[in-house]
Amino acid sequence: MSIKDKLASFLLGNRAAKTADEPAQAEPEAAVEAVPEAPPEQTANPALLVLPSDHQLNRLYNLRWKESGSLPSPRLCLDEDGVFPADMIKREKNRLQTVLTGICGARLKEARGGGKKSGGKRKKHGEKAPEPEEVLPPCLDALPCFFVSSDKLYAWVIVFPPVGEGEEVSRDILRLGLAEQGITYGVDMRMVEHIPRDESRYFNLFLIAKGKPAFNGQNGNIVDNFPRVIERVLEVDEYDQVDYTALNLINNVEEGQEICHLIKPTEGEPGRTVLDEEIPARSGKSVPLPKGRNTEISEDGVQLLATIAGHVEFTGHSFQVKPVLDIPGDVDFSTGDLNFLGDINIQGDVISGFTVRAMGSVHVGGVVEAGSTVEAGGDLVVVKGILGDGTTTVQAHRSIFSKYIENSVICVRENLQTDCIVGSYVYCGGEVLVQSGRGIIMGGRISAAQKISARAVGSQSECKTAIALGGKPCANFEREATQQEVNELEMELEKLECQLDSPAKASLLSKTRVKLAAASFKLQQLEEGIDAHTKEVRSEEPGRLECDIAYPGTEISFGDEVLRLRQLSRKCIVKMIRGEIVVM
Repeated sequence: MSIKDKLASFLLGNRAAKTADEPAQAEPEAAVEAVPEAPPEQTANPALLVLPSDHQLNRLYNLRWKESGSLPSPRLCLDEDGVFPADMIKREKNRLQTVLTGICGARLKEARGGGKKSGGKRKKHGEKAPEPEEVLPPCLDALPCFFVSSDKLYAWVIVFPPVGEGEEVSRDILRLGLAEQGITYGVDMRMVEHIPRDESRYFNLFLIAKGKPAFNGQNGNIVDNFPRVIERVLEVDEYDQVDYTALNLINNVEEGQEICHLIKPTEGEPGRTVLDEEIPARSGKSVPLPKGRNTEISEDGVQLLATIAGHVEFTGHSFQVKPVLDIPGDVDFSTGDLNFLGDINIQGDVISGFTVRAMGSVHVGGVVEAGSTVEAGGDLVVVKGILGDGTTTVQAHRSIFSKYIENSVICVRENLQTDCIVGSYVYCGGEVLVQSGRGIIMGGRISAAQKISARAVGSQSECKTAIALGGKPCANFEREATQQEVNELEMELEKLECQLDSPAKASLLSKTRVKLAAASFKLQQLEEGIDAHTKEVRSEEPGRLECDIAYPGTEISFGDEVLRLRQLSRKCIVKMIRGEIVVM
């Protein structure tokens, strides 16, 4: 067999060799179609690159397949584990196809181009034509080709088989190729050892190196303990009813309490490419604490603390603590019930059915209407008066100043000053002063520990007006309120026990029994305290009544001693002397 026939047999396998005079032609379609098709499950893999059947890589595969007789199908998968983002896979697949087209085209040209020609002699004048030069078969070592991702964080390798008597792929060839490409960081040395022993070492894509991505620092952040935007939250009770007065619009804070705290920014962590190049990282940005009025930053610069007790409010740029809660209008459905740790300034009215509670003082510019409740930890000022219906309850731990009081229940720890009291129940731990305006006390029951001073007590119609002096009026109020609570809980318990058994009934029974037990214990404590004080009562109580006119029907009591006026008394002073009530 001639040298040309041997070369044709090497390149084309079992196919008949071409004659020396025929020009080189492309591979017939049969050789291209001999490439095994990828299984359907592989082609469905988005990270798998499937090349056209006439691509140069498939032609190289044909040459090797014809020579070896058997060869695993090419597999070009960028992501065997499915961890890379889809957009990255799509981008890198397009780049990989472009790179392979150029590399495989050059490799195919080398494989078909033949080796060196054998030495020949030139024809001299008068001599015979020299023998044609012989073309040696090509001899190419296995060629590892490396593909680096666009961000230089990953490197893959595809190894092309040797041609002719070329050297098979080895660990040294791979290492040399990595060094030539500058891929020195994050190289998977176990993969370098594995590839030469893998039966699918040729025409397959292997992830050979991984870089270290850069991690930018986290920006500083503020963690709020109070909402910046107050939302109206309507709560549903166990009866599936919505209480429209409980809107929870007030955020109370105590002195020294944390309003928000700072999470400091973190430093960025630089990365490293497979080419051993540093990837810079940005450090996080710091954010300032939103310090506003009546707040301070802790010594470590991390916490924002309240300097006073009050209402926390975010004003758009900073948190501030308001010692006085300003309500520009009425306490109604637009505000809901108020429960505030500081002072409250209400410019309008407290509408019927709503509750106002404050640890500080309360100022009401309008009227406290029927059926409402007001509790002040300090003073209570009601500019236009308290107009109740018998269910209105007003309490103050200091003094109350009101234009008038009608049909209400009042409990004040210190003094009460008003123009008139009509049909109300008043429990005062200090003095009741009704000297301005009409200065009349008519109907109801007025209890004061120290003194009651009024222009007129009772009425010409002799309506019953009770005056109680001395003792502990506020303790009596608490006892009566607790007794009423116990009675209501007992009635509620009886109603629940009559209902059909159900999980809801069992839950409500349990809660009601707990509440009843707590209220009963409180009532017992209050009664024991009042009884102990009664035993220590001296013969002369400090309380006294001073009035310009006392009408018949007025009932004055000091403890168990009661005096009923039968006739009109003017400019009188009533007090207890030596165990007897004396009108002076």
